[in-house]
Amino acid sequence: MSRTSLPKELLAGSFTSTTASALGVTRKRQRQSDVVIPSRGIRLPLHGPGGAAASLRAYTDLDDKSVLTHQSGARIWGFGLPPWMQEDWRIHVARDREGSKPRRQNVVGHRLTFKNGEVVVHDGVRVTSPARTWLDLAALLSVDELIAAGDSIVVAHGDEFPRPREALCTLEELRRMVGAHPGMRGMKTARLALPEIRVGADSPQETAMRLILSRSRLGEPDINYVIVDEWGQAAVWPDAAYPKERIALQYDGAHHADQLQIRSDSRRLAVTERLGWREVRVFKEDLEGDSPFVIEKVRAVMRFRDQPQRTARTGTWGPLSP
Repeated sequence: MSRTSLPKELLAGSFTSTTASALGVTRKRQRQSDVVIPSRGIRLPLHGPGGAAASLRAYTDLDDKSVLTHQSGARIWGFGLPPWMQEDWRIHVARDREGSKPRRQNVVGHRLTFKNGEVVVHDGVRVTSPARTWLDLAALLSVDELIAAGDSIVVAHGDEFPRPREALCTLEELRRMVGAHPGMRGMKTARLALPEIRVGADSPQETAMRLILSRSRLGEPDINYVIVDEWGQAAVWPDAAYPKERIALQYDGAHHADQLQIRSDSRRLAVTERLGWREVRVFKEDLEGDSPFVIEKVRAVMRFRDQPQRTARTGTWGPLSP
C-alpha cells in the first residue's frame, strides 16, 4: 500500500508532531520511513531541502521562547567554523534565564540573558544575531578560531568585485556586543580576538594565511585589495596582497582542482604578471606546522624582486621593473 503524501507545508523542513497532527497527519504516518525523528516531538522529511535553517526550524517552533545559539546559530548565518566544530552536529538551544533549560536528545541546552536586538527571526527561525552568536562562540573557540569566525561575518566586497558581498554585521557591532556583556564566559578570548578581525577574508584559510604572515617579519598583507589595469579598471582580486612589493597572494582550496577553475586561475596568473605583479599560490599544507611554509614562499618572492635582473636587449643588469 502506498503511503499518503505529506502536506506541502511540512516538506519545507523540520516540523513538530503537533503541527503535523493539526494538518491531519496521523502519528502512524509521522513514523513512516520517509520521516526522520531526530528528537522527541520533532520530525524531518527525509528528502527535504536540507539547509541549516530548514532542518532546525522545529526546534524553535516547540515554544515561543526557544532560540538557536552557538554553532547552530553560526550554521544558519554561514559562519566560517573550524573543522572540529563543523563535525559537531549537536543542536544548541537556549531559553531566557527565567525559563527552564531545554533538555532533549542531541540538544545542548542553555539559559541565557538576551538584550534587545540579540534575538532575531531569520529564514523562519529564532536565532541569535550574528554579533551575539559570535560572542557566544568565544566560550568555545580559540582566539584564532574566533578571529576567523569574526572575519566571516564582517566580510564585505564592493561593486568593483565580481561578486559584491554585504557584511552580516560590522566591526563596530562586535565592539558594542563585547562592551554590553563584560561578565560573559569567553570574554578574554573575545577581547583578544576583536582587534585582529579584518574586513575582506572569504574563508578561515584566508584568515589563517593573513594571521601567519602578520605575525612574521613580513608584516600584515592587505585584504580586499584590487589590482587595476592600465586603464584603471579592476582586473585581479587577490585574497591578500603586498602592494608595495607588488605581490598577490591566492589561497587555492580543493575547488581549484576543477578544470574550469584551473583555466580561470591560468587567466588570472597571466593578467597578474602582465600588470607587473608576482602571484604566490598558497595551499592548505603551506599553513600547517610550527613554521608554516607560506612565510618562506612569500619571503622568496620578495628576495627575487629585490635582486637585479639582466635585461634582454642590452645585457645590462638592473632592478626588476614593476
